[in-house]
Amino acid sequence: MSSSADHGRPEPDPSDAPAPDGRSVADRGETVCVIGAGASGLVAVKNLREHGFGVDCYERETSVGGAWNWRHDRSPVYASTHLISSRPFTQFPDFPMPDDWPDYPHHSQLLSYFERYADHFDLRSHVWFGTEVVRVEPAAGHRWDVTTRSTGGYGPERTSRYAAVVVANGHNWSPKLPDYPGLEEFRGEIMHASSYKDPTQLRGKRVLVVGAGNTGCDIAVEAAQQASACWHSSRRGYWYAPKYVLGRPADQVNDLLLAWRVPLAVRQWLYHRLLRLTVGDLTRFGLPKPDHRVYETHPIANSQLVYYAGHGALRPVPDVARFHGGSVELTDGRRIEPELVVFATGYLPRFEFLDPAVLGDTDGSGRPRLWLNAFAAGHPTLAVAGLVQPDSGIFALSHWQTVLFARLLRSRVERPERAAAFAERVAAGVGQRYSGRVKESSRHWFEVAHADYLRAVQRALHELEGK
Repeated sequence: MSSSADHGRPEPDPSDAPAPDGRSVADRGETVCVIGAGASGLVAVKNLREHGFGVDCYERETSVGGAWNWRHDRSPVYASTHLISSRPFTQFPDFPMPDDWPDYPHHSQLLSYFERYADHFDLRSHVWFGTEVVRVEPAAGHRWDVTTRSTGGYGPERTSRYAAVVVANGHNWSPKLPDYPGLEEFRGEIMHASSYKDPTQLRGKRVLVVGAGNTGCDIAVEAAQQASACWHSSRRGYWYAPKYVLGRPADQVNDLLLAWRVPLAVRQWLYHRLLRLTVGDLTRFGLPKPDHRVYETHPIANSQLVYYAGHGALRPVPDVARFHGGSVELTDGRRIEPELVVFATGYLPRFEFLDPAVLGDTDGSGRPRLWLNAFAAGHPTLAVAGLVQPDSGIFALSHWQTVLFARLLRSRVERPERAAAFAERVAAGVGQRYSGRVKESSRHWFEVAHADYLRAVQRALHELEGK
């Protein structure tokens, strides 16, 4: 890694303006701070550099890749993880994945893709690895004081003042754990899906998987093959989308319908018709009937769950009512006796280094209120990258989010009236959704329909640039 002198790392300087509490602050001038070197952080560094900004990126781990780097402590990746969006709809717009890769690449291929992206655009020289951000605080003139230290709390803290900040620390690393009655009495093994790495953890055990998201379905399918018994608990019914439709990846077929401007009601009718012709009535497999229409929850891309339920290797069950010492009571009154319970109950966003009110979370719910899921009212030099849950790939959305932010920062200098109009647009639009009708749950806080979202970003770019 480059030395601090080579890299331009902020060094304390007595001439720098102190923070309100008196600590010394290294003024980094017009440099932008990026937090995280995962997919969204890397694309932020690249786009900011291309727009002429200096960048300091802080990454708590020792390498790039974020959630897709299985070596990282906070990575939710497990051995069999593959993309659920197809390759063309996942790759960065200016850095395509290899043509000979499969439609749904493996997580190891994704990591190699980010490593090559970082090398191709020379991004590593702007990243401080093994450095975590402790605090991010507003300073005068819409600047930011960023306090860092070595990961794990070793060494002294250092505070640097930046012209702007991009938050790209991800939102799939802090487990959301349920609180069932009697859970503390249960004598079996309990784990969150974030700790699941390999099917050997399931082999020969009686396993209950709680949660019907994509990860929960994947783990349930692996338990159906490896465990001595497998129950899969879900609170509601879902639509299980095949990964291929008419010989093509399902998201590519859906995108074609979007390009043709096929109305949502028609797309829903086509989807329901397809499922009736292929899978049929899901309830005959013991799966609960969905309480919503297609596209009203995040899509579950899994072709195998119904297969294993149909073969009896996976037993769908309703939600958990309570835990007992050696058993689990379900809401229908049945009791089962799993040895291992896997909570695939998702994640909650965490920005421990920021006052929640900065991101519009004034009620303490943990849910940021942003415009375009990226911009906070009253803070024109702050952006959040990658805080979206799209119906397709996320990387292209992060790309255009950070392009928009880089051009906003340029406008603050070159066309301040445009930047001021943008700030008004942010204040008026916080909390706006780009998903149509979806279930109101934390799982869908950041749900976006990718086509609608990209059109909104495009409009913002045109307004900012006066086109």
